Amino acid sequence: MALKTIILAAGQGTRMCSKLPKVLHKLANKTLLQHVCDTSFKLKNNHLIVVYGHGGVQVKHELASLNLTWIEQTQQLGTGHAVQQAAAEIEDSDTVLILYGDVPLLKQQTLNNLLSKVSSNSLALLTVTLNNPTGYGRIIRDNNQQVIKIVEQKDADALEQQVQEVNTGILAVQGKKLKHWLLQLQNDNSQQEYYLTDVIAMAVADGIEVKTQQAPNVDEVLGVNNRIQLAHLERVYQLEQAEALMLAGVSLCDPNRIDVRGSFSKLGQDITIDINVIFIGTNSIADNVTIGANVIIKNSTIESGVVILPNCIIEDAVVGADSRIGPFARLRPQTKLAAKVHVGNFVEIKKSSIATGSKINHLSYIGDSIIGSGVNIGAGTITCNYDGVNKFQTIIQDGAFIGSNSQLVAPVNIGKNATIGAGSTITKNTPDAQLTLTRAKQISIKNWHRPLKNS
Repeated sequence: MALKTIILAAGQGTRMCSKLPKVLHKLANKTLLQHVCDTSFKLKNNHLIVVYGHGGVQVKHELASLNLTWIEQTQQLGTGHAVQQAAAEIEDSDTVLILYGDVPLLKQQTLNNLLSKVSSNSLALLTVTLNNPTGYGRIIRDNNQQVIKIVEQKDADALEQQVQEVNTGILAVQGKKLKHWLLQLQNDNSQQEYYLTDVIAMAVADGIEVKTQQAPNVDEVLGVNNRIQLAHLERVYQLEQAEALMLAGVSLCDPNRIDVRGSFSKLGQDITIDINVIFIGTNSIADNVTIGANVIIKNSTIESGVVILPNCIIEDAVVGADSRIGPFARLRPQTKLAAKVHVGNFVEIKKSSIATGSKINHLSYIGDSIIGSGVNIGAGTITCNYDGVNKFQTIIQDGAFIGSNSQLVAPVNIGKNATIGAGSTITKNTPDAQLTLTRAKQISIKNWHRPLKNS
């Protein structure tokens, strides 16, 4: 028996006040629709069908890497009409799960619980109880507490509107039954739309039991209709990530001020994270790492014992064990630091490898470079790696000392244990264990006067 998941993603989302299709708005740097797809792919033997409409080309392009069947809904005539568009993809023996592309926080376990209630004699419906159910379809039960129908807000009478158990729109049912009921849908309601919820009354009429599964909390089944709701779910999601980190042994100075916009391939113990830290993409953080405030780490590996001081940006980089970074340092893509490297304030490194124990502590730019072990690079040093067209490499061998305010014009090789005098512009390879410097003659001019402004 196969599982087919139909994700309804055709709506325009006018309340978002955006040219971007609603399902492409992002939560934790991932589209709402991607969240739904990722959760769905965790279900066994599942094939995903996405019903798209508004901004269809853009939606398909954004998720082009996923194995999805795309079905266009050219007219938005209700949820029932949307599911009808996918009927040709449904086999009689399939179990069909209906989800929504703007409900991003639904959990795999909730869906597994729902699917477990589907049988040849039952339909499974996900519900939630709200203190204020205004706007939602009410779950109407008989005296034996069996579900008999769902009534939409605009069609509900005064008594029905008092019901607090509401429909999430998420249901699961056998394919043969669903296709039969889809053919019977009518649009004789105040909205003149084809409601998917009408299949509930049809199931009851056919003697099919409607089994309900309560969602664990409201936020898990909350859809995004405006930017206020999107911001709310972002904080819900981020607090979930923060709690997971703390349960894994990470200390957070404030769980409400951390953003995880991706995942961790490795997460060590005794990690300490200050406020306003953002993780993007896939990161690996080893044991005993300390991360200061306002740090951004993207697609990077941070080895054990590393200290990252406040206001650093680390992207597509590797930071070796017991290294010290920042404050205000930037490690750009393809930066690889070995153990015990020090990178200080206002230092930028790009596409460079730096061996064990080297130090770049102040106000420097290192690009396209290979730096050996035990190297000391003074303040204000620049590797001049770009001529406006091509990039060139700088090599600094073990033990070299680069004086402050030096320019190393690539391609150039600084010898082992070489010393570069402060203020030098080096354009040629330098020998091992020697002092190399370039200096203009210093002069002082007597009887010189500063220019004065004309009065």
